[in-house]
Amino acid sequence: MSTYAWLSIGAALATISLKSWAAWVTGSAGLLSDAAESLVNLVAAVVALWVLKVSIRPADEDHQFGHSKAEYFSAVVEGVMIFVAAALIIVTAAERIVHPVLPERLGLGLVVSVTASVINGGAAWVLYRAGRAERSAALIADAKHLATDVITSAAVLIGVGAVALTGSPVLDALVALGAGLNIMWTGFKLINESVGGLMDAAPAAEAIARVEEVLGARREPGRIDFHAMRIREAGNRRFMDLHVLVPDAWTVKQGHDYAEDLIDDLVRSDPGLRVSAHLEPIGDPESYEDLNDV
Repeated sequence: MSTYAWLSIGAALATISLKSWAAWVTGSAGLLSDAAESLVNLVAAVVALWVLKVSIRPADEDHQFGHSKAEYFSAVVEGVMIFVAAALIIVTAAERIVHPVLPERLGLGLVVSVTASVINGGAAWVLYRAGRAERSAALIADAKHLATDVITSAAVLIGVGAVALTGSPVLDALVALGAGLNIMWTGFKLINESVGGLMDAAPAAEAIARVEEVLGARREPGRIDFHAMRIREAGNRRFMDLHVLVPDAWTVKQGHDYAEDLIDDLVRSDPGLRVSAHLEPIGDPESYEDLNDV
C-alpha cells in the first residue's frame, strides 16, 4: 500500500508547485488558499506513508493484535493539519476583506489551477479505490482530503472567474473565506471518524451483514446457535468474539472441529476478519449467564 502513499506525495508536490506559482503570479487570496491546502496534503501524505509501513507489521510481543490501528493516527494528523490550513486561509481572507487587492493575470492562474485539480482528482480516485479494496483508513482519509482539495479548487476557480468578470477584489477574499470554512468542516469529520476507530467502533453494516449471513446459514434451532457476538474494527482488520452453542453430548473434538470450520467460513466471507470462538453446551443454563455482559 505504500505505493499509493508515494502517489499521494507525488501529486501533492506537483500541485503545490503549480498552485503556489499561480497564487504568486496573480496575487489571488483564493488561489493562495488553494495552495495552502495542497501543502497540508504533502504533510499528510508523508505521515500516511510512515503509518502504512507501521500498520502492516505483524503482531509481536508488545502489540499482540497487530499494528493496524496506527492508520487512525494518520487520519487524526490529517484532520489536525486541515484545521491548521483552514485557519491560515481564514486569516488571509479576513485581511483581504479589510484591505482588498485586485488579482492580476487571472486567466493564466486559472489554467494552472485547473491542471493541478486534474492531477489531484486522478490521485484521489486511485487512492479511494485502493483504500476501499484494502479497507485502509489512511488511504481513504488521504483520498477524501484530495477530493476536498478538488472541490475547494472548483469553488475557488468559480470565485476567481467571477472576480475576473466583475473586477471586484472582495469576491476573491469571500471565496477564500468560504473555502477555509469548508476545509475546517472536512477536518472535523476526519478527526471524528478516526476517534471512532480508536475507540473500537463497530464496523460498517455490510461487514456485520456478511457475518450474520454465515451464522444464519449454520444455525440449527435447539441444536446449534450463537450469541455474545462482538466485532470491532481496527484499520483494515476486524476482530470478532462469539460464543458457539453446540449439543451437550458432543466431544471436545467435535466442538473444536465445528468451531474451526465456522471460523474458516467467516474468514472466507471477510478475509480481514480475525475470529475468537468460545464453545458452550446449548442445554446448560450457565451458557446464557454472560449475555448481560455484552
